[in-house]
Amino acid sequence: MRANESPSGKRDRTFTESARRAQIVAAAIETIAELGYARASFAQIAKRAGLSSTGLISYHFASKSELVKQAVIQIYGEITTFMTERLEGRPTASAALRAYIEGNVEFSGAHPVEMKALLDIFINGGIDYDEPTERATLSPLEQILRWGQETGEFRDFDVQVMATSLQRSVEGPNFLLAGDSALDLQAYARELVALFERATRADT
Repeated sequence: MRANESPSGKRDRTFTESARRAQIVAAAIETIAELGYARASFAQIAKRAGLSSTGLISYHFASKSELVKQAVIQIYGEITTFMTERLEGRPTASAALRAYIEGNVEFSGAHPVEMKALLDIFINGGIDYDEPTERATLSPLEQILRWGQETGEFRDFDVQVMATSLQRSVEGPNFLLAGDSALDLQAYARELVALFERATRADT
């Protein structure tokens, strides 16, 4: 077995290579956020990363699509980690729903560069966003909504319709912040919480 090769035959990355890949992905996210997906060339990304040649990017990523895919995976990973921490230990579906709304809006405000890049990639077709991807995105939210219906906290409604409406609403700041950095995110979150608490709660 050759050096840096795993038992499966696949070459393991060294610490230096992993660090360089992370550096390139970070530069790609920043470049897309600043210049847009279409203008984020290897040359622009290399310049932002402080690399002497685009060949250093090509060594790690065969194409722009591959690099962008890794950038999207990283951003989604950060969102998942953030939201998992926000939702953990919530005792009721109502509390979890509030945390879901507030957490998503909070993440958008705390990570404007990442979310602007993700939005531009999405708008320009850099993400294969198909029906299975949509289902995976809505799944955690649908679980919260079904939990609330099962416990009687929430009224009877179409879970898919409610989840889709709510998900698009929490994604709203990403579009608004792209053109209005003065958006009051706390007020936005409060209004969404109030709106969907009224929309989901069981009749008393």
